[in-house]
Amino acid sequence: MITILIYFHQMRYRDFKTYYTQFVQVYLRAEFPRLISYSRFVEFIPTLLVPLCAYLQSCYGDCTGISFIDSTPVTVCHNRRIGRHRVFAPLAQRGKHSVGWFFGFKLPLIVKDRGELLACRLTAANVVDRRPVLSLIQPLWGKLFGDKGYLSQPLTEQLRQRGITLITRLNSNMKNRLILLSDKLLLRRRSILETITDQLKNISQIEHTRHRSLANFMVNLVGGLIAYCHQPKKPGLALDLPQLEALIPN
Repeated sequence: MITILIYFHQMRYRDFKTYYTQFVQVYLRAEFPRLISYSRFVEFIPTLLVPLCAYLQSCYGDCTGISFIDSTPVTVCHNRRIGRHRVFAPLAQRGKHSVGWFFGFKLPLIVKDRGELLACRLTAANVVDRRPVLSLIQPLWGKLFGDKGYLSQPLTEQLRQRGITLITRLNSNMKNRLILLSDKLLLRRRSILETITDQLKNISQIEHTRHRSLANFMVNLVGGLIAYCHQPKKPGLALDLPQLEALIPN
């Protein structure tokens, strides 16, 4: 069942019912001889959440010393339907991103220079981007690049104590500071995260507004993240080992 769910996010079907009834039950009978009906399969989906989360942990890459952090909105309904939305009413919140207001959650992601996931965490949409950072940095070392949303002197000091250098852009009203040219160039390459989130939403389909339960929403989200981890080719900077060693101070 886990394999079927992950494969759904790699096949680019827009809904699971069509994928299961018109592809899995028709073309994958030899691979899955004990297939159950679609309605029975949907019944069992919530029970897969814990195994999927455990499997996702094993899919994370190893930190190379160059990491990027950002959060992406995960919308659960159209803004016009917020008032009558019930499925995520106790948990989802209103939030704002570069495009405008939305209702749902945020998904903070940390990726390495080669595009592999290092950590992620789901938060409500009204949670400040800086809050979940300390719970995400356990596998990290070296340099962490983020946008202005992570600009915070206390956070920078806390990360420095753990051996991590946080590098962000400055606000327009702040004094300029010296920064290595290599760090400045890497800060510009933070757009790698935008490419990754675009693939997560448009290929792995971690975001849609048809969920009818929190468990199914989480299974869909985690399954999409695992599907991305299994992509043979990911967006990356293609830095080799000598270049990494030159960029990271001893």
